[in-house]
This record gives sequence, C-alpha cells and structure tokens, in this order.
Amino acid sequence: MSKVYVFLADGFEDIEALTMVDMLRRAQIPVSTVSITDTLEVTTSHQVTLKTDVLFKDCDFSDADVLVLPGGMPGTANLRAFEPLMDLLKAHYAQGKRLAAICAAPTILSDLGILKGKKATSYPARREDIECGEYLTDPVVVDGTITTSRGMGTSIDFALCLIAQLAGQEKSEQLAAAIVYARN
Repeated sequence: MSKVYVFLADGFEDIEALTMVDMLRRAQIPVSTVSITDTLEVTTSHQVTLKTDVLFKDCDFSDADVLVLPGGMPGTANLRAFEPLMDLLKAHYAQGKRLAAICAAPTILSDLGILKGKKATSYPARREDIECGEYLTDPVVVDGTITTSRGMGTSIDFALCLIAQLAGQEKSEQLAAAIVYARN
C-alpha cells in the first residue's frame, strides 16, 4: 500500500494540506502529517493550531511513496529553510519516487533543480520564481513523478490526481462522486 507524508511548518495553508489528508484517508491511502518543528503542534497561516501525526526527527521515510508540500506563507519559506527536508526531497526524487507541491511550494522543487526540463505550475504570483521546462496554468500538472498545483482552489483536483496515481482513476472518480465534487 502506498504511503504519503504531508510536511507541515508554521504558516502552511490550511485547505491545501487538510484537503489532501482528508481525501487520501477517504481513499484509504495511508497518510501521515509531519511536523518539521520540535513539537507536534503546528499553526496554519490562518492561526489554526493542529496536532500532527509525527515529528520529522522521528521518521526515516523509507516507506514513503509520495512526499507532499502544501503552500502558504510563511509555511513554504519555513519548509524551504529546513535542510533535512531539502535533503529528503532530493534523495526521494533521485530514487524515482513521487513529489507533490501546491501553491507556493513548487518554488521549493524549483530551488532544488527538480523542475528543470519539466512541466509545472504554481500559484500565479510565484510564476517568476519557477524554473521549469514549461510553465502551465492547468489546475494540476503531472510530469513523470512530479505533481504540481496552483493553490487553495485546486486542492481537491490536486488530491484526486494523487489518488488516481496511487489507487487508480476509478477510485479517484468514485471519491469525487462520493463527495459530490463537480469538475469544471
């Protein structure tokens, strides 16, 4: 069974992270929220404090299939400043495993050189911060093992795309119907 880790730092975008976690759990895909701080409690960009499942320092991530980076500010900057996570992202990518980032978080993948030669997207105001092969304005862009998305308004599409990758298109469509999601 696929295992997904969603990394949280103070200032992350609530909807982008929690939609992913909610949807993956509805699809019965194991997912853990990971605090990059020294405490399980992390505060969102809208001042909601929540308790994560695990601390970064307590995980080895060897069972990870997908590493997910939600956006938000200053959450994205806080994730980017955490070098152990940067090392993990580079190693995970080098192993041919999946990475996913939404909103401002694709800038992290760009900074690491992971988006070079790839199709990608991000929050529109972050366009100039993305070095990639081709920048698209689609809600979700998949290029090989990299999935990027635009922002809070594309969170459900982002989650459903990852579910399709991990559990199949049929499972993704069943979940979309179950939550009464009308795709545009």
